[in-house]
Amino acid sequence: MCFKRAAGRALLLAVLSPLLAACAPFHGRTEAYSQSFFAMDTYMTFTVYDDDAEDARAALRRAQDEIEELEALWSVTDQDSDIYAVNHSGGRSVTVRDKTAELLSFALKMARETDGALEPTLYPVLTAWGFTTDENRIPSGDQLAGLLEKTGFDRVVLEGNSVTLQDGMMLDLGAVGKGYAGDRAQQCLREQGINSALLDIGGNIQAVGTKPDGSDWKLGLRSPFGEGIFGTLQVSDKAVVTSGNYERYFIGEDGVRYGHIVDPRTGYPVDNGLASVTVIAEEGKLCDALSTALFVMGTEDAAAYWRIHQEEQPFDMILVTESREVYVTENVKDRFNLQDKYRDMSIYQIALSEKQE
Repeated sequence: MCFKRAAGRALLLAVLSPLLAACAPFHGRTEAYSQSFFAMDTYMTFTVYDDDAEDARAALRRAQDEIEELEALWSVTDQDSDIYAVNHSGGRSVTVRDKTAELLSFALKMARETDGALEPTLYPVLTAWGFTTDENRIPSGDQLAGLLEKTGFDRVVLEGNSVTLQDGMMLDLGAVGKGYAGDRAQQCLREQGINSALLDIGGNIQAVGTKPDGSDWKLGLRSPFGEGIFGTLQVSDKAVVTSGNYERYFIGEDGVRYGHIVDPRTGYPVDNGLASVTVIAEEGKLCDALSTALFVMGTEDAAAYWRIHQEEQPFDMILVTESREVYVTENVKDRFNLQDKYRDMSIYQIALSEKQE
């Protein structure tokens, strides 16, 4: 799993955004208990609400332990991890742990369903751009063409817990890993009796239940056009994940801005007019996968994908374009509001039937 670490002020924004919890303190027996830690190359803050301090702190420790266990399994650079073993197997089969097999199976499923817009074998291409390190550069077209020949989710063989990867290919489950980790952390908290919590997983948000008073959580969506938030979203018992090339990018010597989300078809950073994609669903892993895949697809294909997949994997989304247009699916239109500073942005509803729009 590869997550590029931000620095200075950008890191502060990454911790608070793209989703910023905006909740007031609660009074009475129920108290808030928080725990912050660094894992998966990002800062995480878990806040639980309970009437027993010992139980709350035990639940927080259990959730953090789960995150750290998953990080050890999926790290691209840790020589003891499952993913490192697969990537350096020389084409031989490797037996991985259950949680790794489960996540890889999901990643491959989403890769198929998105026609490769989500691509878990893109790590060598990301490395060529320097997005996995601090040494950004613009690779040549020939270099990218050669690297793309060593990508392709359909070339990954997963049979039970056995993974076979062709020599020269590399897996990176970073596009789904934090979402899955949020799902697992939520499960740990519920098993410990916690029914109200807010998990900030490096910008991914997992809302467990409602606020203690029964109301929705109110989240702020980071503006892709500058500092602060451009809108608020009310949710309960949902995961919310935002992707965009405004978070991690570099300016090349040619004066062009190159973002970290790469189109698996071309090997170049996505440049399709989208500024950000926010996905809302019950499962964090689905939000994580789709926020990246839909960003790669672009506005029209993302809307088409949403319409097609509402029965078997329901989700909602908020798309923001570089031209300051906002597209929201009909199920969240009444839960989303623009901040005063961004009232000039146009909002359009994405309906299940194109004729309704």
